[in-house]
Amino acid sequence: MAKPLVAIVGRPNVGKSTFFNKMAGKRISIVDDMPGVTRDRITADAEWLGHHFTLIDTGGIDPKSDDVLLSQMREQAEIAMDLADVVCFFTDARDGLTEDDKDVANILRKTEKPVLLVVNKVDYLDLNENLYEFYELGLGDPIGISSVNMLGFGDLLDRMIELFPEDKQGDTEEKPPIQLAIVGRPNVGKSSLTNRLLGENRTMVSDIAGTTRDAIDSEYTDEDGTVFNIIDTAGIRRKRSVEDETLERYSVLRSIAAIRRCDVALLLIDANDGVTEQDTKIAGLIHDEGKAVIVIINKWDMLDKETGTYENYKKKVLDDLKFMSYAPVLFISAKSGQRVNQILDKVKEVYATACRRITTGVLNDVLNDAVNALQPPVQGGRRLRIYYATQGGVQPPSFVLFVNDEKLMFFAYERYLENYFRKTFQLEGTPIRFILREKKKED
Repeated sequence: MAKPLVAIVGRPNVGKSTFFNKMAGKRISIVDDMPGVTRDRITADAEWLGHHFTLIDTGGIDPKSDDVLLSQMREQAEIAMDLADVVCFFTDARDGLTEDDKDVANILRKTEKPVLLVVNKVDYLDLNENLYEFYELGLGDPIGISSVNMLGFGDLLDRMIELFPEDKQGDTEEKPPIQLAIVGRPNVGKSSLTNRLLGENRTMVSDIAGTTRDAIDSEYTDEDGTVFNIIDTAGIRRKRSVEDETLERYSVLRSIAAIRRCDVALLLIDANDGVTEQDTKIAGLIHDEGKAVIVIINKWDMLDKETGTYENYKKKVLDDLKFMSYAPVLFISAKSGQRVNQILDKVKEVYATACRRITTGVLNDVLNDAVNALQPPVQGGRRLRIYYATQGGVQPPSFVLFVNDEKLMFFAYERYLENYFRKTFQLEGTPIRFILREKKKED
């Protein structure tokens, strides 16, 4: 059964993300005293007394603002309310009841969803003191809590699970989704691609660089029943460009963390710019983490083309990313949807490749063929001897080579073996790791 969805909504800076992080058990949403830090819908699984559910953190609702970003934040919050089974409406005890609270309450009355009125920042023992003014909202009994100190959580969660639909218990075990991170520089179309893949406006899209601040997880199931967790990330700028921007530095760290926890990374490159120095650095992060990868050339529809443009552009990309020549390259337009439908099929292919296991017998047959085709190097009168190989792990495929002397394995010969294995076993889209182990002849 599907897990119940609980949306956390309210005006900016009332402690929604602090509560969300406490319930998730880790810092997922960025928390700061500056209003408007959370912009998109962010989800996390939580549990209370054996009841499993999914929390949706939202950006602060400013009902009267005409600002483009604030309007999109309001739209994302409204979508979360439409999807939710229960809505937690957060207010601030220190500020008291405000006109903006009343405006948000008017929006909530139109949802026809169960609403829990939460008065946050009640940081003393009598949680129900001075909550009377919030009865004016007409949303039932206010529940006093402190997100920072985790006071009153039990009462809130007890009330919450009472409102869960009976057909949603969220206790079924499911196969883990493929973790798919969409990464790249700012403004290359990551959020547009996320929305296109999901078929909905899941994340905010704007020409303003830095619109996406968090790493936004969204689950999607394709026609074959394969489940993906698509992670939209903040653009990764050069380090010196973010030194004085605390929030952006957090965002970049979240993007790097998304690379580390993903199964497959989509490296988005702007077709108008080609591969930049920063693109190469991001590609290096993905390669060093051993992640399967697909290079996506976005905004391909904006380029003037002639005979050979596609082949020449692809060759240039792979030349610029020599260390990642194993990556498939797709040319798309997230805006128009051109060739976007090819992406998830390719993701499944490279994910399967990264998880492939090769039997020891077949592996050593191929190793012997490679050694016979090109003998190992000689140094100081001694030749490298490779006794046998075994696969040590997956994601990425890692092969343990037992040799007479690790120092005799030159980079060029290791690269030769990598290319030979990659071609024979068709290991497209994933790096390969070799682990050397010395084994003396008498052993």
